[in-house]
Amino acid sequence: MKFKPYFFVVGMLFFAQVVHAQLSLPPNGGNERSVVRQYMGSVAYVEIDYRSPDVAGREGQIWGTVVPYGLNGFGFGKSSQDNPSPWRAGANENTTIEFSHDMTVQGQPIAAGKYGFHIITQETGPWTLIFTNETNAWGSFYYTPDDEVLRTEANPEESDFREYLTYEFVARKGDTTTVALIWENKKLPFTIAVPQNNEFMLAQVESELTGQLGFQWNNLSQAANWASGAGFHEHAISWADAALSAPFIGQRNFNTLQTKATVLFAQEKTDEAVEVMGEAIKEPAATAFQIHAYGRQLIGIGQQDKAIEVFKYNHERFEGAWPTNYGLARGYSALGEYKVALKHLKVALENVPENDAVNPPVIEANIKKLENKEDIN
Repeated sequence: MKFKPYFFVVGMLFFAQVVHAQLSLPPNGGNERSVVRQYMGSVAYVEIDYRSPDVAGREGQIWGTVVPYGLNGFGFGKSSQDNPSPWRAGANENTTIEFSHDMTVQGQPIAAGKYGFHIITQETGPWTLIFTNETNAWGSFYYTPDDEVLRTEANPEESDFREYLTYEFVARKGDTTTVALIWENKKLPFTIAVPQNNEFMLAQVESELTGQLGFQWNNLSQAANWASGAGFHEHAISWADAALSAPFIGQRNFNTLQTKATVLFAQEKTDEAVEVMGEAIKEPAATAFQIHAYGRQLIGIGQQDKAIEVFKYNHERFEGAWPTNYGLARGYSALGEYKVALKHLKVALENVPENDAVNPPVIEANIKKLENKEDIN
């Protein structure tokens, strides 16, 4: 067979690639990579990617020696006496911190994204935290102030001995977390928080409803009420409908119907909302107080004629219980029929439970208003 030179060239190229490939051999120890992530709620998270050096018998020499205080010109890369560098906040590659959403660090805003993280340590006083756009550099040798996105400060504290440099999330709440760099005998805690804006909360609620929480009508109803108030009307109507009629989990009751009506009221679909509430107040579990509150809502939006109908229905359904007479008093007062309103308000006062210390003084004050022909709403 005649030898073909181009086979030799191709074969040598393949061999070169094999020679330069990296084998996955056991690590030789030191500065292993660590990654920690902490969620705030179910959506937002902060992730720290760093190399973890050990003290290795250098007790008392880490701060100020292994990690020099202040800025230092290393004479390599961009680091010089004219452009001194901070510490890489770890070993080998510079540490990076990623924020899934816009957040704050020590109260200072930072946009969602991944950042190089550096620290200016000091023998006394606070340390400076620096976040930069450079995320792939080795150490801090390529740090320049032009890459900085945020500077803020945190106070170091004494710590129990820690052999390996570690980042730990030492305090956690729904919208904040405190992360601490801990090494040798010091720790540096700083707080990260998620601003509670509506866009973030919408993503949070959406995420939670895709899990177990989304299979409960009361959670869907709660989400719909929140979304409606926050102006997310399409989400609100979708969740309200699901709370009412989703397969297996939807329930038709006063609460879910009231939620649907609330969403419709927010969209200024008043006629539809009133129609839904007309169904809600007829639900067996609807209470006299819930129906009374709806009547007052109608007065508040200028629907006095519909309000008196609701108060009359409440009075008949609950056989003249005291809150239903209070409702009729409000309804007739809204119509300017103060004499009739006064009659019902006096009946309400006579029948308030003896252990009720809140309503009698209010009712008595409203009686005086009606006697002076003043609206009590």
